[in-house]
Amino acid sequence: MNFQKENKFHSIVEFWESLPENEAEIVDVLRQIVLQNIPKSCEEKMTNNVPYYYGKKRICLIWPASIKGGGIKKGVLFGFCKGNLLNDKNNYLDHGKNKRIFYKKFLSVDEINEREIVLLLNEAVKTDNSF
Repeated sequence: MNFQKENKFHSIVEFWESLPENEAEIVDVLRQIVLQNIPKSCEEKMTNNVPYYYGKKRICLIWPASIKGGGIKKGVLFGFCKGNLLNDKNNYLDHGKNKRIFYKKFLSVDEINEREIVLLLNEAVKTDNSF
């Protein structure tokens, strides 16, 4: 399904069903990691046509290449909205041009390092709680 800029997803299901199979699989794995590791008080919201995860502020996001506006041409970007405040002692995240959002791009599910993501998610939640 090809959505134009003016089309807006009203649910995570609608969003997910619009994705190519490879992106849908990556999104599904990343989403499960996030939902299993953030507090129940956090909320999943569709923002800019992609899922963002909120505590007191934005914590992280999942942006597939097929959704316009993410700045990537292939795969799925998983970003931390306050990535500049994270320690990232293993230098897992890429910094790019954005001063705040640090991210990792995935072209396949096999590239996902759940352990690293969970470590960073835990730190991101602690950072979010400090606001």
